[in-house]
Amino acid sequence: MSVRVKICGIRDEAGLEAACAAGADAVGFVLAPSPRRVSLFEARRILRLVPRGIERIAVFARATLRELSAALELDFDALQAEAESEWPELDARRFALPVLRDGADLERRALALGRTETSPNSLRGALVLDGSAGGGQGSAVDGARARSLAALRPVVLAGGLTPANVAARIRAVRPFAVDVSSGVERLRAQKDPALVHAFVRAVRTVAVQAEVGT
Repeated sequence: MSVRVKICGIRDEAGLEAACAAGADAVGFVLAPSPRRVSLFEARRILRLVPRGIERIAVFARATLRELSAALELDFDALQAEAESEWPELDARRFALPVLRDGADLERRALALGRTETSPNSLRGALVLDGSAGGGQGSAVDGARARSLAALRPVVLAGGLTPANVAARIRAVRPFAVDVSSGVERLRAQKDPALVHAFVRAVRTVAVQAEVGT
């Protein structure tokens, strides 16, 4: 079971270096009000340092058309925002990552979004499933609802993930990818390299164990 990894809330070169060295598949830059927020100027500077092959995601909460359009001026691969946001038209090289918060009507809301092109080597076509409190709050999603949704379409599982619990959550939900922010921080909004490495290692271990049948 190969699961992609997104490290979200990158604010500086040290955080980016930790994510890249650990083997993350994608990195997220928060452009919405948050302790992890970066300005467009800061994001532009750090984006230049992201190695080829790692997807670069601009992250918002519920966003306006103006906010999302401004992010398109930078070299992002995708825009991530709550599904109810005012989405701009995207060219073929970019894609949307709609975010759904956990709730009792989760499946209905997911089906209402329709389907888009997917890729095994990209987050393109996936939905981000976060806890009911929203991004960066560390609130977990309901496992049964998450697994039901993951059986219907690619899901990026977020909310409450840590190096200690991510393997169990992957086995329970079977997501396409996992997304972590506060779960790899010891100090708020500051990525801890040891925790970042431990998180990615735990995700990769699930894949190895699946291959050998353990």
